[in-house]
Amino acid sequence: MNEKNIFLADEKATLNLGSELSAVCASGAIIYLHGDLGAGKTTLVRGILQALGHSGPVKSPTYTLVEPYELAGQPIYHFDLYRLADPEELEYMGIRDYFSDCGELCLVEWPACGQGILPAADLDIYLDYQLPARSARLLARSEKGRAILDRLG
Repeated sequence: MNEKNIFLADEKATLNLGSELSAVCASGAIIYLHGDLGAGKTTLVRGILQALGHSGPVKSPTYTLVEPYELAGQPIYHFDLYRLADPEELEYMGIRDYFSDCGELCLVEWPACGQGILPAADLDIYLDYQLPARSARLLARSEKGRAILDRLG
């Protein structure tokens, strides 16, 4: 499967999608999160992190660019590139070290801001307003991404 569309009736549905994704991304993945401000990107990340055992707050790392987590024995990196002035800044922060293909889960908000520097995504998730709800369009971009969509409930 290369694409899946999911209706998200409310915040709880977005958190549940994150929980489901956490269960099918155990071997790691690169996931790009697209959507306008307030579309639910960070809420989706919160669902993933909480399902893996994180109990603290989850905020978007808008100023720090990355927030690292180690949950269930898996390195997870939450990126927010919204305020990135130039994709080259990612080189200075050692971006390639985060994408070492050692089972890490990399969740990238605003990936277009890092275009040309970021590695290709396994999965693109587009969150859109369907007032008063949201919708999620998941697109597989690799074999790993297709396997994730196939395992997603």
